[in-house]
Amino acid sequence: MPSNPIVTISLINYNGRKFVFDAIESAVNQKYPNLEIIIIDNASIDGTKEDIEKKISQWEEQRKQIKKNSSNSIEFKNIVYIKNIENAGFGKPHNQAIKIAKGDFVLLLNYDAILTQGYIENVLKPFSDEKVGAVQGKLLRYDFEKNELYHKNEIPELNVIDTTGLMIHKNRRIVCIGQGQFDNGQFEKEIEVFGADGAVPVYRKLALEDVKLPIFASKKEYEFEYFDENFFMYKEDVDLAWRLQLYGWKTIYTPKAIAYHGRGSGDSMADNYIDIIKERRKINNFAKYLSFKHQRLMQIKNDFPSLLFTKHFTRFIVKEVGAWIYMVIFERFTFRILKDLYINIPIFLKKRKIVMSKRRVGAKEMEKWFN
Repeated sequence: MPSNPIVTISLINYNGRKFVFDAIESAVNQKYPNLEIIIIDNASIDGTKEDIEKKISQWEEQRKQIKKNSSNSIEFKNIVYIKNIENAGFGKPHNQAIKIAKGDFVLLLNYDAILTQGYIENVLKPFSDEKVGAVQGKLLRYDFEKNELYHKNEIPELNVIDTTGLMIHKNRRIVCIGQGQFDNGQFEKEIEVFGADGAVPVYRKLALEDVKLPIFASKKEYEFEYFDENFFMYKEDVDLAWRLQLYGWKTIYTPKAIAYHGRGSGDSMADNYIDIIKERRKINNFAKYLSFKHQRLMQIKNDFPSLLFTKHFTRFIVKEVGAWIYMVIFERFTFRILKDLYINIPIFLKKRKIVMSKRRVGAKEMEKWFN
């Protein structure tokens, strides 16, 4: 890996006044010398769209002055600001940024996340292994109301883990590893994980180019997607993580790269059905609807029937039947999922055909990731 390769930071904003300026400032203040920052506004209506533009101008002027007076100033490739005319969700605007990114590596920065100054320096180290396609840092929970790390009241000196990566169960439930646990040193080992969480993942650009798929709904020829653009938001990070695994790329968790995240949903790694229901009730209806639909489409696209319907069938069917019964009784607004699935399944079968034709890993190798 070359010394100080270009890293592109992609940040998507939508009405994020409460968070986004801290996120941008943490990107601007990175110690790393070779950065490109792409900020995309998703048609915000809270004034942040205009204020971000003003803030960027201020930062650029400040850097000119610093450069004039010091030979050790932080320098950047450039800051690109794009204003979308509509809210395009999560994956599509990140795809916009990835397509124009000059970086050898792409860091996706949630607008409710904050990087420590040495985050990029530390997160790049595992990429010395050319088989690594993505890296996950240690994310700690951040309380934006108090402007401080989140602490459990019972043990205030201990910080709370937000995520150390994605884990997938045999029943196909996906959780963030360590979520809601006290950080008392149990996640200090660098390990391989199933996937990187979408809050602050870093991807090798070459890996993203390797796993991209054609956009079937597009009228233009030769249009591609990295994140699935049929997913407005939710599960697109898991879908990409799954595809990276199928194509033979590794994802590494490194505890030395630390960032903070003000997660909007999901407090813990709930593993019994009562706790799972409690966690689900904290999520807004739109998020429930999208997550439920995208979970099923993602499985159609990436899963192995030989694992799902044989080795994992009992755990899967108990969870799946329970989920549909719960939805019918308590979440009737999701009935339109049936219509959406009917429309989308043919598209995802086409995507599946491409994924399976290009995969380099079989069911036997993938089995180890299902807990």
